[in-house]
Amino acid sequence: MRWSKAFIPTLKETPNEAEAKSHILMLRAGLISKLAAGIYTYLPIGFKVLKKVEEIVRRHMDAAGAQEVLMPAMHPKELWEKTGRDKALGEEMYSFKDRTGRDMVLGPTHEEVITDLASHYIKSYKQLPIILYQIQTKFRDEPRPRFGVIRSKEFIMKDAYSFNTDDKDLDKSYKKMHKAYCGIFDECGLDYFVVEADSGFMGGSESAEFMVAADNGEDLFAKCKKCDYITGHGIAETADICPKCSKEIEVKRAIEVGHIFKLGTKYTKVLGASFLDEGGKLNDITMGCYGIGVNRIIASVIEQNNDDNGIIWPKAIAPFEALVVVCNAKHEDSLKAAEGIYAGLKEAGIDVLLDDRDLRAGVKFKDADLIGIPLQIVVGERNLASSKVEIKVRKTAQIKLMGVEECVSEAEKTLDLLRV
Repeated sequence: MRWSKAFIPTLKETPNEAEAKSHILMLRAGLISKLAAGIYTYLPIGFKVLKKVEEIVRRHMDAAGAQEVLMPAMHPKELWEKTGRDKALGEEMYSFKDRTGRDMVLGPTHEEVITDLASHYIKSYKQLPIILYQIQTKFRDEPRPRFGVIRSKEFIMKDAYSFNTDDKDLDKSYKKMHKAYCGIFDECGLDYFVVEADSGFMGGSESAEFMVAADNGEDLFAKCKKCDYITGHGIAETADICPKCSKEIEVKRAIEVGHIFKLGTKYTKVLGASFLDEGGKLNDITMGCYGIGVNRIIASVIEQNNDDNGIIWPKAIAPFEALVVVCNAKHEDSLKAAEGIYAGLKEAGIDVLLDDRDLRAGVKFKDADLIGIPLQIVVGERNLASSKVEIKVRKTAQIKLMGVEECVSEAEKTLDLLRV
């Protein structure tokens, strides 16, 4: 991709409505554009990041034996009335009538829909266990959307659902998803922790949250200043002393990026999802659900990986792995050398952006740091006179002079050394 042909509308100033660091940088770096409160368009490089996160999620879910489906965003309201969750969500649920007068909702989550599906197709213990998942847009009429994509009215989730014969079988699926989630967040470069949590309106016997410490987080967690004790939500709001070592705890803010639940038969009993066991006896299917906020992964990564100059992307989800900057696009030799390096990086399978814009070098350097691509290769007239170029690692700001001919192989080695 050539920057001169790309749609990357970077901003010099901080937008007035942006508070969280991730919100500021996503707008300034041209990842997203606000349409209305809590509603955003993903611009080309933001969409690239989104797709990379989705592919990481898919790879780990598939490896865990889950199968991908795609469910409707529109649901008949009577499904939600059967479980009573239409009242639990209240005004946060987008409701409307179709042209026939049927009450419909825009899905804030999909437990009812997937359980209805299971009730039609799962009939025997021989079909269990099974895990189905999707990556889908959800809708909630948040009263106070804020912090960009951290809390928005329209958001993207990976939601998975396991169907099991009993609690023991559910425990196996639950642990399998826990392991997959750790793999996903590790690969995305997140520094996260897991806490036992309240199941809330989802219901069920057990749940765990995957959280990322962030000043602009919507959730609270309590951490002991002495030992490794950590907990979330209600306990975090009331506790002063650690129950594990009796030392002082501190309450901090966090972003919830994932949540897993043991639902039991809460939904299957009401919606008629049952199976025949080996003895021919009819049983309610036991169920678990497992959610990841795909948008929130992006915001959380930025909250943890930035400096005064912009974003510092982990390699795995960066919009590009490398950026070739031509200091003076009008200098024929510089442009020719940059084109050669760009072609070599592409041939080596590196996702690369060439900044061939006819702008001052200082503007290009600021934009390079703002969008945060892990590796920068700078082609300038002075160094080129000695057949040299600069290679800069965005995270450490380390700069190395390298011969033009060695540049591509050095870039490959440097990228390989980056953890994520």
